[in-house]
Amino acid sequence: MAIWQSALVPLLLAAVAVYALYNGVDVFPTFLRGAKSGLKTAVSILPTMIGMLTVVYMLRASGAIDLAAAALAPALQFFGIPQECAALTLLKPISGGGGLALGSEIMQRFGPDSYAGRVAAVMLGASETSLYTLSVYGGHIGLSRMRYAIVAALCADLTAFVVSAAMVRILF
Repeated sequence: MAIWQSALVPLLLAAVAVYALYNGVDVFPTFLRGAKSGLKTAVSILPTMIGMLTVVYMLRASGAIDLAAAALAPALQFFGIPQECAALTLLKPISGGGGLALGSEIMQRFGPDSYAGRVAAVMLGASETSLYTLSVYGGHIGLSRMRYAIVAALCADLTAFVVSAAMVRILF
């Protein structure tokens, strides 16, 4: 079984190449054009990524996330979100890596089988790094007016957080 798992991706790539050759597509030049386009995209989103990562690091290092989480905790507890996960609700929409680090910290401090640990785990899987995604893709295609998209994305994140806490309460 393990040999099939390690061979799946190379076999899939080989199948795509054979199919392209069968249909008369010149595979290598097409691959190079795609790689060149991907590299241009990566370079164009690099400033946005650096800016977002800098903001996340500054918010975590300054303690601003923790202060905001402490202020927001009573409102989140109304929705069943534990106080320990308040900072996660603020950081996850901005940074997936920061959210994962904070979720790991919650699980180490309170235990993975604790209510806070379970809620954090479900939140990490149920929500998106919406502000990061909107800034990277919106910046790449040059969107200047995204206010409705931001509101919709944050409402979706809030829904994911509330439903995560509810599902943990119901199922565990």
